[in-house]
Amino acid sequence: MKFILGKKIEMTQLWKGDDMVAVTKIQAGPCVVTQVKDGDKDGYMAVQLGYGEKKEKNIAKPQKGHLAKLKTKNSKFKTNLRYLREFRIKEDIKLDMGDVIDVSTFEEGDKVKVTGTSKGKGFQGVVKRHGFHGQDASHGNKDQLRMPGSIGATGPARVFKGMRMPGRMGGDKVSVKNLEIVEVDKENNILYVKGAVPGARNGLVLISGDGELKTVNNEQLTMNSEKDESKAGAENKNDANKEDKADDAADKAIDNEQRTEKANENEGDKEEGKTEENKQEKNEKTNNQAK
Repeated sequence: MKFILGKKIEMTQLWKGDDMVAVTKIQAGPCVVTQVKDGDKDGYMAVQLGYGEKKEKNIAKPQKGHLAKLKTKNSKFKTNLRYLREFRIKEDIKLDMGDVIDVSTFEEGDKVKVTGTSKGKGFQGVVKRHGFHGQDASHGNKDQLRMPGSIGATGPARVFKGMRMPGRMGGDKVSVKNLEIVEVDKENNILYVKGAVPGARNGLVLISGDGELKTVNNEQLTMNSEKDESKAGAENKNDANKEDKADDAADKAIDNEQRTEKANENEGDKEEGKTEENKQEKNEKTNNQAK
């Protein structure tokens, strides 16, 4: 048995030869094994996976304490996990805390079961919620077309449990079986699953299927994290270089403005000197004419 946690992104389409296939794009993993439960201590066999990230301040202290052992095992692991979910396993599956599962454990053509939380639709009537066909649109049925009708005899004087009536619709745990994996994008950790998947966009989905479960070595995880850090450092350097270039351009612009202001001041001084010379020449001419 193999399994993974993921996030529903959107629905799209892929071309397989001459056929177009409608698929759901799921961002799956990498997931970290945060706890392994056994039958002697916990009463059942299960594996707890952690997926996603959130702000450190939004994590409760019990969760921080629960994930402290994971941090001591490898300092590269992050304890600010957004989701923690369990998968039941059999005795033949052997996993340890700190093992990492990614999309490489799945292959094209695998049949999987996808579990998610359906979209909430609010308070709805029996026609939309349970598929009632409604009353007859004939004489004497004014304003009764979408009504539920009688709910039974009045003898028990109560409503039986499970009676189909209006109420809150959606927001339920829904599982869809036998969905086919059309394509696996290992570089971007994306699974393309044929057909629709329960839930809204950015909703958590649990994917499980038959087959051998493959884990990623911790060395590969540290290498990937180091690559991510190096990429982040390179991006920061590029941003710093861009900022330096922008500062240099701003300084050059300021220097050009100062130069233009000085040039304008010099031109103004020259023009004032010329006007004074012209005034003196005119005064001299008037004096000569008077003489």
